Amino acid sequence: MIEDDCAKNRIPLPNLTNRILAKVLKYCKKHAKATSSEEKPSETVLKAWDDEFVKVDQATRFKLILAANYLNIKSLLEILFQAIAESIKEKILEEIRQIFNVENDF
Repeated sequence: MIEDDCAKNRIPLPNLTNRILAKVLKYCKKHAKATSSEEKPSETVLKAWDDEFVKVDQATRFKLILAANYLNIKSLLEILFQAIAESIKEKILEEIRQIFNVENDF
């Protein structure tokens, strides 16, 4: 956007709070280190870090998903979707409806 001069030196981030952006940047910094040759953490260390990173409340997870989707960070989307899938595993239908705020309209 900046290169195409569409953003006037700013990238719009609609509906993205400072707290969520800070978490996304923290994730990106950690994974940037994982791709560099210096200070490269092992896969198990990175997996453990990711598991801790997604241990947040559902509302924060959903905001992180929106941010990762908007910023096109596929690896972050994958770990967030996996965390949500694990959180609804073995739940009954009513509990899942409550988590996703879905009304039973049948």
